Amino acid sequence: MIPFLYTFLTFLKTLITLLKDPKFRSLMYLTWITLAGGTVFYHKVEGWRWLDSFYFSVITLATVGYGDLAPKTDLGKLFTVIYIFTGLGILLGFVNPIGEYIINQRLQKAEQKQEGENTRK
Repeated sequence: MIPFLYTFLTFLKTLITLLKDPKFRSLMYLTWITLAGGTVFYHKVEGWRWLDSFYFSVITLATVGYGDLAPKTDLGKLFTVIYIFTGLGILLGFVNPIGEYIINQRLQKAEQKQEGENTRK
C-alpha cells in the first residue's frame, strides 16, 4: 500500500508542477477532449452507459483492450480505428512529459546524493 501511495503522490506532485507549462496544459486539455469525444460517441452510437463509454475510451487509448466491450455497429468500428490512431498519439504526448519529469527528478536526486558522498570523502 505504501509504494502505491508514494507513486500516486509523486504522480500528483508531477502533474501540479507540469500544469504550469502551457504546452503541457494544452496536451492535457486535448487528452480530455479526446476522451470526452470518444465517450459521447460510444454513448450515442453504441448505446452504452456513460461509464461504460468512458471506460472503453480509456482502455482503448491506453492500448489495454480487455475485450469486455467492443463496438457492434459498422460506424462504431470505423470510428474506433480512427480514434485509436489519433487518440494514441495524443495520449502518449500527454504521458511522455510526466515520465520524463519523474526520471529527471530522480536523476537529479541521485546526482546530488553522489556529490554529497564525494564531498565527504
